[in-house]
Amino acid sequence: MTVSSEDELAALKEIGRIVADTLAAMGRAIEPGMTTLELDQFGRRLMESAGARPAPELAYDFPGATCISVNEEIAHGIPGSRQIRPGDLVNIDVSAEKGGYFADTGASFAVPPVTRAVERLCRDGRRAMWAGLGQVGAGRPLAGIGQAVGAFARKNGYTLVRNLASHGVGHSLHEEPTEIATWPDPSERRIMADGMVFTVEPFLSLGAEIAEDGDDPWTLYSQPRALTVQYEHTVVATRNGPLILTMPGQPG
Repeated sequence: MTVSSEDELAALKEIGRIVADTLAAMGRAIEPGMTTLELDQFGRRLMESAGARPAPELAYDFPGATCISVNEEIAHGIPGSRQIRPGDLVNIDVSAEKGGYFADTGASFAVPPVTRAVERLCRDGRRAMWAGLGQVGAGRPLAGIGQAVGAFARKNGYTLVRNLASHGVGHSLHEEPTEIATWPDPSERRIMADGMVFTVEPFLSLGAEIAEDGDDPWTLYSQPRALTVQYEHTVVATRNGPLILTMPGQPG
């Protein structure tokens, strides 16, 4: 999607705020002993009370309102009977639709007690995302995002999952521009248009390089097995840089 009016931007800001506030509240609600389904149901109530519809169900008939992935699961985890344990690393991906507009956000949460390595991984996952966001702006190359994230990962001794990409969003959950690499991609030649809407969501890992399928049609696992974090914002490319739509607590 490319934003073409103030009304469109206002609608995107509204759905962006809803998913951001839902994600933040779900992160605060995590506690040992709760199931991922209980956490998902909490997120569903928040979105629906704000007049939004969970996007994974709407767009793909996903069996849950949000994607919740624990430890070796790195994306598209199905909410269910799995209990969250002390020391777990929980990734929550929240996306929703309201009034025909979509936004998408995500974050990884470490459940205490947290080792120093996991604490550092979470901190640096956020830093990697911000390195990519710093390259966003109208007229700039999309390749700059992956180059910046890749440089950060190399400097700090991490790997990047290279088959889970960022994507366009706005009128649907996944749209043009498709497959935006958050790793160095020398074949990327596209330029960000003014008003272009997309996600920035690197997967930073202690060793994984790809995501592979598991036993169900949805859940993806790190390969090789290694703890992996994902942090994600929906952003608009503007002449003044990135306009982030999914910061919690923003005015609608």
